[in-house]
Amino acid sequence: MRREFTLRRADESFLNATGKPWEAILAGAAQWVLLHEFELPRGYSARTTTMAVELIAGYPCSPLDMAYFLPALARADGKEIPQTTAHSLDNREWQRWSRHRTPANPWNDAEDDLSTHVAYVGGWLEDEFRKRP
Repeated sequence: MRREFTLRRADESFLNATGKPWEAILAGAAQWVLLHEFELPRGYSARTTTMAVELIAGYPCSPLDMAYFLPALARADGKEIPQTTAHSLDNREWQRWSRHRTPANPWNDAEDDLSTHVAYVGGWLEDEFRKRP
């Protein structure tokens, strides 16, 4: 697994605690974390995927945003997943989920980090079936 940059201690501890493989890669000047074997909730055509998160400049004071999946996620019922687009990363085509924090759930740099963003993404994945059964 590639470790092309050093993560914050809390982020590395979180990733190691998952027991799943992960990578820290550079794409140009951008820093990305790849979480392999990320488990998906029921309803998707696959049980696991790789999720990528960009650690944007200014993180952790600046909020993490969106998530990227490889292979692209699909609903087992064939319904289209809205607000997704293709994104090239690491010489592969990822599926970008354009989901963002809201005023009701803003980023709090004293509490939020990679672990809370991953949990937030997990909520998006479950919400896909609550919002559009």
